[in-house]
Amino acid sequence: MPKRTRFTIWRPLAAAAVAALLATFLAPATAHAGPPRESKPVHSYANAIREAVWVDTGLDLDRDGKHDRVAVDIVRPREAAAQGRKVPVIMDASPYYSCCGRGNESQKKTYDADGNVVQMPLFYDNYFVPRGYAVVGVDLAGTNRSDGCVDVGGRSDVLSAKAVVDWLNGRAKAYTTRTGTTKAKATWTNGRTGMIGKSWDGTIANGVAATGVEGLKTIVPISAISSWYDYYFQQGAPLYDSGPDWLSDYVDSPDARAKCGAVQQMLVDGAPRTGDWTPLWTERDYVKDARKVKASVFAIHGMQDLNVRMKHLGQWWDALAKNGVERKIWLSQTGHVDPFDFRRADWVKTLHRWFDHELLGYDNGIDREPIADIERHPDQWVTSKVWPPSGTHTTTLRPAKGTQAGVGTLGLTQGTGTESFTDDPQHSETDWAAHIDQPTPDKAGFTTGPLTRDLRLSGSSEVTVTATPSTTTAHLSAVLVDLGPDTIRDYTDGGEGITTLTDRTCWGASTTGDSACYKKTAAKTADVDHTVVSRGWADLGNHASDHKGEPLTPGKPYTITLDLAATDHVVPAGHRLALIIAGTDKDLIDPPSTKPAITLDLSRTKARVPLVGGAPAFADAPSATPEAKRLDGVTIAPRPAHRIPEAGR
Repeated sequence: MPKRTRFTIWRPLAAAAVAALLATFLAPATAHAGPPRESKPVHSYANAIREAVWVDTGLDLDRDGKHDRVAVDIVRPREAAAQGRKVPVIMDASPYYSCCGRGNESQKKTYDADGNVVQMPLFYDNYFVPRGYAVVGVDLAGTNRSDGCVDVGGRSDVLSAKAVVDWLNGRAKAYTTRTGTTKAKATWTNGRTGMIGKSWDGTIANGVAATGVEGLKTIVPISAISSWYDYYFQQGAPLYDSGPDWLSDYVDSPDARAKCGAVQQMLVDGAPRTGDWTPLWTERDYVKDARKVKASVFAIHGMQDLNVRMKHLGQWWDALAKNGVERKIWLSQTGHVDPFDFRRADWVKTLHRWFDHELLGYDNGIDREPIADIERHPDQWVTSKVWPPSGTHTTTLRPAKGTQAGVGTLGLTQGTGTESFTDDPQHSETDWAAHIDQPTPDKAGFTTGPLTRDLRLSGSSEVTVTATPSTTTAHLSAVLVDLGPDTIRDYTDGGEGITTLTDRTCWGASTTGDSACYKKTAAKTADVDHTVVSRGWADLGNHASDHKGEPLTPGKPYTITLDLAATDHVVPAGHRLALIIAGTDKDLIDPPSTKPAITLDLSRTKARVPLVGGAPAFADAPSATPEAKRLDGVTIAPRPAHRIPEAGR
């Protein structure tokens, strides 16, 4: 025993005093007078507990005779554990942690010699662990350190993540190693879980929420899929020339590639390139199960996302609304971009408040604020109390013949006669819009006159056409376009509306192996003379059913309704609204096996468009004035004059 001195006697007394003082600062916010409104960074990130467990999914997709286990990396506050306080969980379940990385800087998980996570991608752990949350990164089955197989949004993907929510709530088993028998229990959490993630990660959040699992309190899906059929096809028209087997192979771990041949074949067989709906797509359709969702939903999507199109957001949002789910939404002008990279400071603040409210129960008022934030111009945002706004009514707009072939008008009066075009797979919506006032053989265009007031479209549109093809196959595109000069985010650029800079900003605490500092971004803009507002596609062979196509009879008319993606766009006074109907939209859908000529019956062709104010807003609007106008509680400032780009720029 060491010799006792005055110093060794005093030291434990001092330590006790310090501990008592720290306890005052680190106590739960509920101990303070008055209701808490914001969690504070009072926990040490450097000293956080970092551990891994493997959760039993109850599945055996790799057919090795054992239940597949998924790896779960955990970062949680040590002080809360020492005090016996249970913490909520923020969870990102992803297939990308080893193959491809997460975020704008493609961060991957890194580990120490004991196999505990050193770098958890993205800022969530750096920011939220000091504020009293645990952050959990789940390797989806078949990826990184998990067993099993990737089945691209199917049972394995969804149930491997759901099993983690179950384990956090004491309903599933987990182990301290991948193959061992020592059990791990989540005694440190209160089970309240929020799932977050972009793209595939957010898709899994949608899928898990659609199971109705207990303990999942909120999801934050960013640019997320709601039905995997609609990722690969739209009404029979192929959006990509490959199927889910390619995506599975892209993210599979080496072990999964060796064991998961049967799953790969299942993905091939279940997703024929015909575009017909199969049981594989039913399993991967979360919209049909939206009635089971108990979690609140904070959805974020780029209105120009051409990877995960806005159709996913629109149909998911509408289905959730029917179920009375608490919702919030951000709509940006970007493509497939995380809000951390297009509105960083506001995003971190808003996400913090959302999780505080949903997972900690803080009454911070976020549930009483406007439900929607919409980017109207680059870095200029407006809010809407509800979305779509009250006073939004579906209005039927009708195309009619003009004075030139293929150059018609768009209004409230039913048209007569026909217009024709020939599918040209070398041309796109951009080409069609650029030549809207010129007769071209590849499209039929219809425009309003210059608007006398701002016109706001908010929600999902649809276009019904009666078309007579000249061949046995035909694809159709329908596009709504704002014709007029503007400065927009350049979503066609490689950054999809952002430019990555060299200097950094920091969001949370850092360690040597995990920095909270990320490269800044700025809006990448383009001056344009037209803006695509919404788009949709279909195979005319699917005229009788969205789920099954059939060969066409040349010369026979068919009626089909194309679903157009959701949007929120203001066509300003002085601009025109256009409807374009054409064939293959280059780079967005694949062409049919033939190049049909299509004849449209204008008396049986129409667009149903969600307009704030409905038909009266379209027909009887007052003249525009220089002052700002208000559309259903949204202040729209006058647009600055923009230079029309010079030809060839």
